[in-house]
Amino acid sequence: MSIQDRVIAIIAEQAVLEPSDVTMDSTLEDLGIDSLGLVESIFAIEEEFDISIPFNANDPSSGDFDISNVAAIVGGIQSLMAEKA
Repeated sequence: MSIQDRVIAIIAEQAVLEPSDVTMDSTLEDLGIDSLGLVESIFAIEEEFDISIPFNANDPSSGDFDISNVAAIVGGIQSLMAEKA
């Protein structure tokens, strides 16, 4: 399973949707994920990939990690995985 597929599966689980309902253009807001769901998604992604995401739960829009849509999240995870390798 690719990084993209794994991230989509995690986000879909948090949104209580099928992975097929999550597109790369979807925003977390589009998917009905609130701030708590966002934090849970970040923790699940960190655990899945054994990485640390530079994310401030108190100010999600600050920092270098783009959470504007699924594609940005996947891109960020791919960058973090490349740095780890």
